[in-house]
This record gives sequence, C-alpha cells and structure tokens, in this order.
Amino acid sequence: MIFQHLAEQLAELGRKGLLRRRLVRESGQGAHILIEGREYLAFCSNDYLGLAGDPRIAKALADASQRFGVGEGASHLLTGHSVLHARLEEKLAEFVGAPRALLFSTGYQANIGAITALAGADAAVFSDSLNHASLIDGVRLSRAQIVRYPHVDLDFLGEAMSRSKANLKLVVTDGVFSMDGDVAPLPGILELCERHDALLMVDDAHGFGVMGPGGRGSPASFGLDSRRIVYVGTLGKAAGVAGAFVAGVAEVVESVLQRARTYMYTTASPAPLAAAVEASLEIIRDENWRRERLTQLIAALRARLHGTDVRLADSGSPIQPLILGDNGRCLAASTALRERGILVPAIRPPTVPEGTARLRISLSAAHSLEDVARLAEALRATCSRTEPVHA
Repeated sequence: MIFQHLAEQLAELGRKGLLRRRLVRESGQGAHILIEGREYLAFCSNDYLGLAGDPRIAKALADASQRFGVGEGASHLLTGHSVLHARLEEKLAEFVGAPRALLFSTGYQANIGAITALAGADAAVFSDSLNHASLIDGVRLSRAQIVRYPHVDLDFLGEAMSRSKANLKLVVTDGVFSMDGDVAPLPGILELCERHDALLMVDDAHGFGVMGPGGRGSPASFGLDSRRIVYVGTLGKAAGVAGAFVAGVAEVVESVLQRARTYMYTTASPAPLAAAVEASLEIIRDENWRRERLTQLIAALRARLHGTDVRLADSGSPIQPLILGDNGRCLAASTALRERGILVPAIRPPTVPEGTARLRISLSAAHSLEDVARLAEALRATCSRTEPVHA
C-alpha cells in the first residue's frame, strides 16, 4: 500500500539520521529564544544584523497595516501592486546600485523566476556545484543545457563556457555560500562572463545587508558594477523581514517581470511588509556598527577555537561551519549543545554532500562577546567526545 511505502521511507530516513524535526519557538527571533518554556542561546537563524525583532521595523509594519490592511488579494500584475511595493523597489534598486528592482514573495521564487525567465531551451546555464537548492531547481526548470562546475573552479568554468555554442549563457552562483560561508570569486566569474558574453546571476541571500560598503552585498564588496550582473537579494535574513528582489538593468528586470511564472501567478506579498523592509533598509544603511560587531564576533569565535581540535571551516562570514562528517555524530553534538542551553542546528544530506554533515553556526549582531565565549566553551566540551546517535 502507498501508506506503508511512505512509512518505510520515513523509517529509512530515521535509520540514516536524516529525519528532520521542527522546534516550536515561543518568543520573537533573537540571540535568546524560548522553546518549550526554556530559554536557549541560539546560533541557528540568519538574522545576521539582529533586526528581526527591531521595534522600529515592527512599528513601520503596524502603521502600514492600518492603512493597507494585511492582504493584497491579487498578483502584482493585477491590483496587488501598491504604492509601498513600488516605492520599495525604487529604494532597493538605489541601495544596490542597479537601475531597477523587482519584488518577490520569497527568495526561492525570485531565483526560480529569474532563471526561467532569462534562460530557455536555447541557453546554457553554468551552476556552481554548491549552489542553493532554489538555484538548482530554477536551472532544471529552465530547460536549458546545464553545466555544473566544481565549486569555485574558474578554470573548469572558463573552459566550459568557451566550448558552449548556446545563444545565451548564464552563470548562476551564490554570493556567500549558505552552508560553507565562503564567498564566490565574483571578479573572476564576471571577467569570464565579459569574455564569453554571458550574464552573471548572484544569489546574495547571505551577503545582502552584511557584505560590502553599507551592506550593499557581495558584488559591492569587490567593487563590481556591471550591466551583466543580475542581483538577487533576500529580505528575510539580514533585513529581518521577508521576501526577495531581483535587480539589474531595465531589459533584464522587465524580462523577469514579463516572463517569470513565480511572479506572474503569485499573490503579492502584504504591503505592510514592504513598509517594514523600507524601515530596515534605513537601519542597514545607517547603523554600520552592526556589521562591525559581526566582524568582531566572527574573529572572537575563531580565536577562541584556534589551536583546539574544534576546527571551523575557512569562512569570514557570519556562517561558521563545523564539519563533523558523520550524521550521527553531528546529531549527537547538536543534542549535547542543546542540553547545555545552546541551539546549533545539525545540517545533513541532502542539504550538504554525503560525508560532510556539520554544525552550522550562525552569528548575529544581537549576540554578545559573552555569548560567543559560552558557545566556544561548549563546543570544546562536547564536539570532541560526541558519539554517533540516530533520531
């Protein structure tokens, strides 16, 4: 029977240590959160600047909801596009230095929509092997020829691009890779795109608000400014709200607007969210201390673990992976930390490649140096002695 088959599949996930279980949070997002009546020190969200619970952003949302309500009732191409959406698109474009921007309800929709709108059956899409699932799914749905190049291997990418006879070439890459925390070599990739007349799409979900001058993102951190860059920023991570946007030259953004099914056939996100993001943008731009604190916290964590057998992957971003390899060992480490009142998620396949299960430590400007010291002590005490378990 179909139900027995599903039950067997779930049981197999459990045997492999791959069964996911949700935590039910009973407080707002922050460095300290409440779960089942217990307070935890949390290193498991992408709220990198500590803005998810900022009262100024909440007030902007509440004020806008009094005028605009909480639902749009239609897609952007019908009557769902409010003056707040339009104004935010202008401000997002200005923020990242692009001529135009287009709002989406989620980053997943933005990536799939942009790729499928820009690349069709006559195109070739070159995708980094460690790209986010939304990029992978967008590439598959595009019906384009797919070239998956080894992680940040520019020699392989250049050779593949030179061999391609496709009418349109599109390179897609994370700006900051979500599970490893490393940054794509965007200057080198852009140079290849210029040489081979290609577009470069950067999913900067984990770079927007954090990287570059004023938090303008990964391309800005390298001083890049090119018509070939298609920039995708996520608004539910460092910005602390929800949604995403695609930014670039007018021809690119208009093509996405006209052709992206994830844009055309989705009810617009609530206008008050646009007001909240607008308030967040001002904070991101004006409060540079948040990025400075992140830099300080990253350095402090790495310094406290330096010379120990707890070895973090090479990352200068707020994403600090501790690769343990075995699924059971990773689950055991996460469980041991939780028993100490610290939440660090165990990331396992298929989110990461087989044999690279890890603790994904996410730092936030809402953390303190004392928080990081407590985490480092707990990691030293638990990760060298955890045994594989299955849940």
